[in-house]
Amino acid sequence: MATLGTTTTRYVDRLAGNLLRRARAEKGLTQRTLASAAGVPQSTVARIESGAQQPSLPLLVRILAGVDLEPRIALAPYDAHDDVLDATEARLSPIEQEARTQEQDEVLDALKAGQQR
Repeated sequence: MATLGTTTTRYVDRLAGNLLRRARAEKGLTQRTLASAAGVPQSTVARIESGAQQPSLPLLVRILAGVDLEPRIALAPYDAHDDVLDATEARLSPIEQEARTQEQDEVLDALKAGQQR
């Protein structure tokens, strides 16, 4: 039986907020407009998007339905890819973790610099 690793857990914790941000981006809406269309307070949308609140599935569906969207859920075998990466990261020494973080930051900076052109 699979046990969720830290990366997968963070992804799951952010899922509802990411869905609402994506819905707003696709529809070109503000939090206030999305909330109004769904009949919920803007603060509810803000708390969900920030991760401060985890909505029930019925509430998430209701918010998305307010802008003519619905989540599609499919079951699939558990993919342990992120768990393997988490285990690999856990085996690194603090010096190796710092070096890895620095390399990742340099790649991100290079990507950001390329996008700003």
